Amino acid sequence: MTLDPESLLKFAAALAFVVALIAAVAWVAKRFVPGAGAMSSAGRRRRLQTVEILPLDSKTRAVLLRRDDTEHLVVIGPDSLAVVETIRPNPVS
Repeated sequence: MTLDPESLLKFAAALAFVVALIAAVAWVAKRFVPGAGAMSSAGRRRRLQTVEILPLDSKTRAVLLRRDDTEHLVVIGPDSLAVVETIRPNPVS
């Protein structure tokens, strides 16, 4: 089976489009999805991480944040922010 130059050009263009689309989705995920970019460019783990976001109503959400080994449950509203709970790990004896 031989490919004429026009078919080969269409194949190359389609392949370039798919690779660009994959790169765009990866960039959007790293930029906008919480926790997707947990590793910094140097390869070390970031100290602050969004673990989970739960919408409570149309304008209020509960956010679970992790800093080092401590988790903070925060409720964020349009005009307020409240730390509901802080969970620290038990020290190893």
